[in-house]
Amino acid sequence: MKCPTVDELSLYVDDLVTGHESVNIDDHLEGCIECKRVVKALMEEHQFIKETLQTPTLPDDFDSLVLEQIRPYEKKSFLRKRAYWKPIALLAAGLVLAVGLTVTVNPTLAQWIGGLFATERVDEGLRMATEAGFSERVDREVTDKGITFKIEDVVADSSRVALSYEILNKNGKSQNIDLSLLDKGNEVGATDSLGNPLELTDMALTNATDYGLIEFSLSEHQELDSIIVNFNLTRLNGKQGSWKLDVPVDLKESLKATKTVPFQNVKTNQHGVMIDMQKVRFTPSSFELLYETDFTKEEKIKLEKNIGKLEKQYGKEIANDMQNSYGNDIKYHIENEEMKTVYNKVTFPNGPDNELGLLQASGQFLGDIGHVAWNDSFIPIENDHELTFVLDGIYKTEPSDFSITMKPKELKKKPVSFEYEGNFMTIKKVKLKKAEFQIEIEGYREVTGSDLADWVLVDDKGKAYPTFQSGGISNDINDLGTTTLFSYGVNEIPKELTLHLISATRYYEVKDKWKVPLY
Repeated sequence: MKCPTVDELSLYVDDLVTGHESVNIDDHLEGCIECKRVVKALMEEHQFIKETLQTPTLPDDFDSLVLEQIRPYEKKSFLRKRAYWKPIALLAAGLVLAVGLTVTVNPTLAQWIGGLFATERVDEGLRMATEAGFSERVDREVTDKGITFKIEDVVADSSRVALSYEILNKNGKSQNIDLSLLDKGNEVGATDSLGNPLELTDMALTNATDYGLIEFSLSEHQELDSIIVNFNLTRLNGKQGSWKLDVPVDLKESLKATKTVPFQNVKTNQHGVMIDMQKVRFTPSSFELLYETDFTKEEKIKLEKNIGKLEKQYGKEIANDMQNSYGNDIKYHIENEEMKTVYNKVTFPNGPDNELGLLQASGQFLGDIGHVAWNDSFIPIENDHELTFVLDGIYKTEPSDFSITMKPKELKKKPVSFEYEGNFMTIKKVKLKKAEFQIEIEGYREVTGSDLADWVLVDDKGKAYPTFQSGGISNDINDLGTTTLFSYGVNEIPKELTLHLISATRYYEVKDKWKVPLY
């Protein structure tokens, strides 16, 4: 049969297909590596959403509590953790779920003080752009089946566009604002002024109780002075219908306020990773640093050899997955003219270092193993013109060779512990939940420890299964974290199984700091 669509595979993962359809897809997956990878990505995304997009209910007196605590505005450092570069096929299509911002503002309160973008429920860059006059109240809406979809405010910036929206019933009461963009039917896109579709590489959707926030990057469309955001929705608040809405966005003023500084042949080679600085861009809502990283030729040869070795051991599917799992990233900070750190990018927060001022860090794979185009976006800082980039270290996800064998039925009485590169872990239990095989691991990682990236599960019959992870490990021995490995296709708990760690992310410090003026 021909390959199922992503929508059909999504329904399959959510157990929303008929028995006949499920059998057909099962048969197709047996011989289609690409569809297997999409299904794995959908499963990871499903688990990610289930664990992270949970928003607590606010108390009835939330409005008064907030008003009582209003203080004069002070600029703050915005701290935000981000996910590592490991790609998910589904997200490559353009949808990234933003975690860390939860919009739980009561609509009457938000309107009273100037809309969502005037609140601390959005990042400081959007608030600064709003204060500088780059926010517009549009109040565009469309109604069907007694449900109204309304776009309230738009922040127009040459680096990104953000829109706040509401979903209201016929009485004007806020409804569930989940647009369910992963479901079949609901679409959000953008076109230029001539109607040509734009490829949106980074779209963030924040769901909460009363307001929603849609944000997407314009980094690939810097030449445009206007766009039209298109909404074509077929399901809102559990009802089928048709909600089509076009929202024009004028970018002319933000383009005038944008400054770009390009680099020419500014490169370095550190620990087998090449760094090529592209440009910096100053916009009303962000400061952007664009650069590329890539493995050296020698590193790539070693990685390709290891992929061939994995194919012989575990099969082609697992080996192919490692093409995108092997990667690199950098740790750096940016100083002002007084040599004070104003920005920090730390992929794995170890010890006292945290990301300072970072809004988002996104990477686009350029086809070759380890070759990534990065766009790191920070909160803009007023009056800091002479900034300097300082490279602190290199992260590399590279081959690992560690294995641990266990007997699942004995884990309850005798958990299996192990130590590897600064990770002190204990395998607590194994369980089979419907079609999902789970292995729970508890432990902590030393500050200098590596991150345990990719595991392969091999059962007592020698069959290998890829795994994906949820949860995390702390750096505190007194506050242990829990990681769960998930695998699919394991129909019964084996008498004995072995976990093989096939990749780990390690940090390499750059002793002689490489500095680049950003002005």
